[in-house]
Amino acid sequence: MTAQQEWTGRWVADRAGVGLTGSDRLPDLVGLALRENPKRAHLLVSTVLGKHVPQRPSVVHGAGLDLGRLVRELLGEEAAARAVVLGYAETATGLGHSVADALDAPYLHSTRRPVAGLTPVGGFEEEHSHATSHLLLPADPALLAGDGPLVLVDDEFSTGNTVLNTIRELHARHPRAHYVVVALVDLRDESDRRRLVDTAAELGTRLDLVAAAGGGVELPADILARAAELIAEVGPAPEPPPAAPAPLIRVALDWPAGLPDGGRHGFSAAHRAQLEEALPQLASQLAAALEPGDTGPAAGEGPVAGEGPAAGEGRESGAAGSGRVLVLGCEELMYAPLRLAGALADHLPDGEERVRYSTTTRSPVLAVDDPGYAIRTRLSFPAHDDPQDGGSRERFVYNVAPGADPARRFDAVVLVVDDVADTPELHDGEGSLLAQLRQVTDRVVLAVLPSHRPVPAVRPERSALPAPLHGPEFSSYRADEVSWLLKDLSDVPLEAPTEEREEAVQNGGAHYAESLPVEYQPSPEYQELFHQALRISARRIALAVGTVAETLLRERGRGLVLASLARAGTPVGVLIRRWLAFAHDLDTPHYAVSIIRGRGLDPVAVRYLDAHHHAPDVVFVDGWTGKGAITRELAEALAGTAFDPELAVLADPGRCVRTYGTRDDFLIPSACLNSTVSGLVSRTVLRTDLIGPDDFHGAKHYTELAGGDVSGAFLDTVADHFAEVLDEVRTAADRLAAEDRTPDWAGWAAVERISTEYGIDNVNLVKPGVGETTRVMLRRVPWRVLARRGTGADLDHVRLLAAQRGIPVEEVDDLPYSCVGLIHPRYSRGATGASGTAVLVKES
Repeated sequence: MTAQQEWTGRWVADRAGVGLTGSDRLPDLVGLALRENPKRAHLLVSTVLGKHVPQRPSVVHGAGLDLGRLVRELLGEEAAARAVVLGYAETATGLGHSVADALDAPYLHSTRRPVAGLTPVGGFEEEHSHATSHLLLPADPALLAGDGPLVLVDDEFSTGNTVLNTIRELHARHPRAHYVVVALVDLRDESDRRRLVDTAAELGTRLDLVAAAGGGVELPADILARAAELIAEVGPAPEPPPAAPAPLIRVALDWPAGLPDGGRHGFSAAHRAQLEEALPQLASQLAAALEPGDTGPAAGEGPVAGEGPAAGEGRESGAAGSGRVLVLGCEELMYAPLRLAGALADHLPDGEERVRYSTTTRSPVLAVDDPGYAIRTRLSFPAHDDPQDGGSRERFVYNVAPGADPARRFDAVVLVVDDVADTPELHDGEGSLLAQLRQVTDRVVLAVLPSHRPVPAVRPERSALPAPLHGPEFSSYRADEVSWLLKDLSDVPLEAPTEEREEAVQNGGAHYAESLPVEYQPSPEYQELFHQALRISARRIALAVGTVAETLLRERGRGLVLASLARAGTPVGVLIRRWLAFAHDLDTPHYAVSIIRGRGLDPVAVRYLDAHHHAPDVVFVDGWTGKGAITRELAEALAGTAFDPELAVLADPGRCVRTYGTRDDFLIPSACLNSTVSGLVSRTVLRTDLIGPDDFHGAKHYTELAGGDVSGAFLDTVADHFAEVLDEVRTAADRLAAEDRTPDWAGWAAVERISTEYGIDNVNLVKPGVGETTRVMLRRVPWRVLARRGTGADLDHVRLLAAQRGIPVEEVDDLPYSCVGLIHPRYSRGATGASGTAVLVKES
């Protein structure tokens, strides 16, 4: 901003009391306007973004290149070579492209335009926006699956909510060690800065921010009321004076075959080189269309060619020779028009002074024709790209009409759209965009680019999917309660003594899923403990079941499909299904699927669910969380699919999921027993000599244990409490809906601390929570149990098992769980004895 120029935020600052603080560069980068949005009254109007304010294309592209160079300096050459850049629709699609240019990195931007045949690999919401749904639609999902730095680009960084939402979602699918957030201006307050640091710590990653300038926005407490009053006082923007329509010329550009028109589905370094080579020829074609008397290379094509006064008559001013030219992009389509504008400026005489660039937008902003206000004039028109997001269909273009200042008039406008937006709504009627542009300039050139339409990946031919198993042939559950996506291995000897399994697993000779432990046969005393625990906790479990079910119904809809993680999640899946039938008369499909730590979710089961149901309707269900290993395993397994990786559990003491009945660590009696409370089904097995590439993971049905089966009794006892907890469930679901349920992974932090304190170099040997501790006692070689001091009856069964196996129970303070089970960290047969009873290790 020169000394002679007035700051374009002065009008709002003086009348609404809005002020900028911080860097002296801020007034050069942003002006102020008032938005017609009840959520947020003010708008920072960038002077270098090329969205609302026409600007030299070299300035717009240069702003992104400068930020990209800063990112390269931060990352270093090696990391920069592995970076991927992600930009935000609609405002920052061109800025993100320009940052990617400086890094020569692959680029993707979010989009609000769904594309048939492409499954989103992510989506998120934008705070304060008038149009909130963002989709990530890379043609190749692997674009976001690498481990290099991810650079996220937005025009401004205020609260940081949009960026943090994105990072959380993408990190759950593909964790990275480094994220870099890039913005033209950083306007966070101290609390938002702390939140960025806290998020990085929570995710265990590095998160940096790069901005051209930093500062803040000072707002009066009554800013919404002041803005509403000013908007009412100013009134609607005046219509441009009537004029004969300018000529409309359609130019057929020789756009390179296969070159994407932007980063909606990905833009590679090879695409960048292809565009650079083509730009001079494309600019020459645009310049020819701007010549007086020329009706364009495609003058005879389409219904608009040569409309208006004949060439050389009426309003022609010779734009290619000496006039001002605006290249106008369309909403998300920012980068291609920007680069065309830059090439045209290079091609035309004095092009740097004559060519400007901006784009249309969805954002409704008040126009005030005053030099101290950023939005001088406004044209509104109907959307012309058949939007599917359910938002407003009114669109805007700012500072194109000259208003009261003739010097601001453009002699020609080059409108660049893709073929999806070249519709009758663009052309027809007095209110259409083309009709209005023809009223405010002397020549309009229409350039239509082919919208990139990636070909969806074709699924390879696969053999027929296996059929699910059902009770009573497989499991003691009713056939309608669960379909087991498992292979029946009941006739295969798979059991091995616990000490042999533990030695093989810890020595790396086998994976725990390659064999089964000998099923624990509970003593009469232990069986009575189970029934006592069930009587005490059944109501509490019913409340948790109902809370989870109601939360899922509210957030995911009535078309739920339950997929419980066999086998601990399966009783929970049956109970949620029963609740939905009891409270809502729903007949909800329920499947049991296998997930194995280190091996992932059964891919054949995923194929089956995808083939038989709408993937986003599937909800994965488990009993409880420990340290969150299965939560991470599930997210990794579902990355790049249409399935939602969010896990729903009854209890989340590990604080690693959003959907839960409670975060208390209490005894869920189904954890007390093995198959006899889980439909007489074993844990799942994965061994290459038993499970082929088109088989489900395997499991056994222990019919010989039917005499001790309490699976049905457990379900019936809990379900008997549904009616009495119905009102409490609704209250609990309301409370959860209003709470911040963001996982903080406190359980994982506790596990790492315990590992260090007890000299255990493998966190997989630390099993937090009463459920996981019970599993250690029943299936593994335990070393010791840590119990939170003062915990009572919830641990009676753990204390009994520990006494039976000769395992010490230590009472400790500052434990986020009721208890933690430690597997023997240096296992050998000598450490446990032939009977499998652990020998106490005395420490000096």
